[in-house]
Amino acid sequence: MTETPNNGSTGCTEDTASSLRVHPKSPREAIQPDQAPPPPSRSRHARNPIVIFINFLLSVAVIGVVAAGGLLYWGKTEFDAPGPMTEDKTVVIPSGSGLSVIADTLENQGVIDNAQIFWAGVLAYKNAQKLKAGEYAFTAGSSMRQVMEDLVEGKAVYHTVTVPEGWTSAQIVARVREHPVLTGTLDKIPPEGSLLPETYTFTRGTSRAQIIKQMMEAQKNALASIWERRNKDIPLESPEELVILASIVEKETARSDERTRVAGVFINRLRKSMRLQSDPTILYGLHGGSAWQQDRSAITRSDLDARNPYNTYQIDGLPPGPIGNPGRAAMEAVANPSRTKDLYFVADGTGGHVFAETYEQHRRNVANWRKVEREARRKAAEAAKAEKAKDGDAKEPAANGDVSQ
Repeated sequence: MTETPNNGSTGCTEDTASSLRVHPKSPREAIQPDQAPPPPSRSRHARNPIVIFINFLLSVAVIGVVAAGGLLYWGKTEFDAPGPMTEDKTVVIPSGSGLSVIADTLENQGVIDNAQIFWAGVLAYKNAQKLKAGEYAFTAGSSMRQVMEDLVEGKAVYHTVTVPEGWTSAQIVARVREHPVLTGTLDKIPPEGSLLPETYTFTRGTSRAQIIKQMMEAQKNALASIWERRNKDIPLESPEELVILASIVEKETARSDERTRVAGVFINRLRKSMRLQSDPTILYGLHGGSAWQQDRSAITRSDLDARNPYNTYQIDGLPPGPIGNPGRAAMEAVANPSRTKDLYFVADGTGGHVFAETYEQHRRNVANWRKVEREARRKAAEAAKAEKAKDGDAKEPAANGDVSQ
């Protein structure tokens, strides 16, 4: 075996040493940067068309969500912002109007400034089927939200018709026919005593027939309640008889503190089989439903003696029907009259009446009333004479042809 002498070398061959030898760079090479490594090759998945499309859709969705959020915020701001009206305004929403028609009507009337935003807002709050027709008074600056809430809650403008106590059915129908807001016609006059005199409220679009029906229902309910709570000792056989007597009481006195006492007089007379002798029944028998439409208070001796079904000076008991439509208070008075022995009453000249238990007392009261009447006529005649003289002086020509200033 040949041994290789060991001269302290590392054992590298000459080729190896040559490859490890450092070659010095020139100054130009030293200042030039090293060449950058090439970029890594793209994955084949990143170049897949499906991945590209999905990335596009995600980008569109994000942009859409941001845009929708911005649009929603803007729409809500507009929906809650003060409206364009500078003063209060009344608008009629016709019955049967859909959401689009209502929105257009409000925009055309200047209540809102954008029908599309109102339409979208109502849908967003799920109130499209809750908007109510009617006449609405919107306040100046009302927002679309406030307008929507008014329509949903039905805060419509209410109108009224008032029926005075004691009016006949013909008078009541005439008033209802004259009301400018009510609609429709009335062909028939309801039976006397079937309507309850009160103040009734309604919205635009209500028909005249509906108001009359409401009056009849109110009378039916009131009478049933009053009859149930009546004094069972009163000599009346039915609710209809209570209405008849109440209509007479209504016409005999307009004072609330006298109704029960006047009712007590008539109840006492019925118990004693005395004729009621009520002047208003004569007038109704002569003139019917028009009895109270003009001054027909004067009753002559021939009127007292004339026989007609309503003349309680000539017939026994109650007349065949009411002489008007009594109010609730008059019916209550008849149902629970004052418990007195009074059989007579006559006017006292102050708007009230004086009552008596005996005919002798009544005659004295009547004599006093005659004095009051004569004194009233005398004063009226003097006043008329003075007024006539005053008019005559005013018409007399001024002296020397001058016109008084």
